[in-house]
Amino acid sequence: MKYVLKTLGLLILLIIISCGGKEEKKESDEIQLGNYAKKEEVKKPEASSANVDMNDMSNKGIGPIKKIEIPDEIDPEMAAKGKAIFDSKCMACHKPDKKFIGPAPKGVLGRRSPEWVMNMMLNPEEMILKDPIAKQLLIEHNGSPMANQNLTEEDARQLLEYFRTLD
Repeated sequence: MKYVLKTLGLLILLIIISCGGKEEKKESDEIQLGNYAKKEEVKKPEASSANVDMNDMSNKGIGPIKKIEIPDEIDPEMAAKGKAIFDSKCMACHKPDKKFIGPAPKGVLGRRSPEWVMNMMLNPEEMILKDPIAKQLLIEHNGSPMANQNLTEEDARQLLEYFRTLD
């Protein structure tokens, strides 16, 4: 019995010694999550609505669409195909009639030229870099750039026709 008590006491003593005591941490062992004393200022694009005409209907944007003829009558079949494309590729960021991550397409043809709208769909990266309206929209929508959905010109035209039904 004495042997068991001595062994048990020794075991408890070893546990106390191994768990206790103050261990100095080395500076290199610490994980540094960030140096908050040195914050770098993020530069935002220098466009502002004060110097950009957001309703410039003469702006055709930057991309393959230079001129497009839009008939007076809406093509229901083309609009239906455009709605299907919108529902599958655009709804994650756009709602038809209200601002979401991106702007609402409702009424867009009263604010932008059809060429600009199609070029934005077909060439969003270059538009955001070079077009003043696209730059301003990027600022207004918290820096969320439009994703390139790799649309064809036919897809973009069908989307444009769908947008016409929203006005």
